[in-house]
Amino acid sequence: MHKHSDLPAAFAELGIEVPFLQALRKMQFVEPSDIQRQLIPAALSGRDIMGQARTGTGKTAAFGLPILQQINPTGRLQGICLAPTRELAVQVGAEIMRLAEFAKLRVVCVYGGAKVVTQAHQLGRKPHLVVGTPGRVLDFLQRGVLQLNDVRFAVLDEVDRMLDIGFRDDIRTILGKITSKHQTIFVSATIDSEIKNLARRYMTDPVEINVSQDRLTVDEVEQSFVTVDPHDKFRVLRLLLTQENPPISIVFCNTRHGARKLAKKLHEAGFVAAEIHGDLIQRKRERVMDQFRKHQIRVLVATDLAARGIDVSAVSHIFNYDLPEDPEIYVHRIGRTARMGARGVAVSLASRDEGKELTAIEALINRELPKREVEGFSPSQPRTDHDPHRAPVSKPMAQTRFQQPVLSSAGDAEVKMPPKTLGSRFKPHRSRRR
Repeated sequence: MHKHSDLPAAFAELGIEVPFLQALRKMQFVEPSDIQRQLIPAALSGRDIMGQARTGTGKTAAFGLPILQQINPTGRLQGICLAPTRELAVQVGAEIMRLAEFAKLRVVCVYGGAKVVTQAHQLGRKPHLVVGTPGRVLDFLQRGVLQLNDVRFAVLDEVDRMLDIGFRDDIRTILGKITSKHQTIFVSATIDSEIKNLARRYMTDPVEINVSQDRLTVDEVEQSFVTVDPHDKFRVLRLLLTQENPPISIVFCNTRHGARKLAKKLHEAGFVAAEIHGDLIQRKRERVMDQFRKHQIRVLVATDLAARGIDVSAVSHIFNYDLPEDPEIYVHRIGRTARMGARGVAVSLASRDEGKELTAIEALINRELPKREVEGFSPSQPRTDHDPHRAPVSKPMAQTRFQQPVLSSAGDAEVKMPPKTLGSRFKPHRSRRR
């Protein structure tokens, strides 16, 4: 039996109670992050909140702990949390379940891509808190499987992403169905005028908490780029992975096809790699992410949409195999490393005709990325099968076991080809076995 003195005192000072302190100790939380230090007391006071913090600063625990602590274990559904993608919904749901481990609370996660019947059955077990994507939550509301009559807490996680993806109407419909008196919390990496308009409509005198300090990127990330032609990219990535030897890393591609192809090449080269993108069925995506969190997969090759919700604190390296066209996507990518104060490395592979994209990134983050040289790498010449400046090379005819070198009348060795056959049409029919 653990003594209470073993529990994280810094969280106890914020008002967190013993069952949740036990969960925090098991999750190895010791000191609260800036967003946790400010948002937890405000949430416990019952205020509506707009919280702004960078990705990877512990936002889930910041809103999850005070909400779980205020839920009545004998009551019905009291909390709803919306997330923009199924990956993020799964990740948020899993963390809230871990926070609720020592309290008698049930948490259910609902999202698209999984069986409706299975999730409906889970909702029938009367959860206290539901985490889900707007589309699937709205679906269950319309089916009558989910009811928000007694909801006292409504959270919108990554609001900026939800609006980007196009969930405006779904969000308004869901929030409009919460008729009981409730507390509303928005958390986001950025807060713009559209989010503030949404807050004015669904919040009462919200307190604004901003711990991002207007920094678009993480200072702890060591960023650099390598100039490399497209045909040499794989060799450079292979050298970087070998030399850096990260415990787990993420490699970003711009397309699903590119991610699939690169993951296959890495696997063939001996790396423990797997892909995650929109074409994977949900069950496989969940299995890949579970293996990645357990370090059974060391290199995760991902597209940007699939990467939303990858919140694995041990990711030390990000590799941009393809530079994104939108510089803000670069910021989201490198935000997957340097979690909770740890240091991280981000290396981008840029071809000579991607100067425009590189400049846009540097302008957005307000810093110049240093050029990096990769030890042991020298650029190769691209293969040109139809080079007009290259003299044609005649290849010697390979001898087969049917070719017999014989002497010509001039005494030179020449290859005599076997006589042509009449082809399969004139072969005798084989008798069928009886």
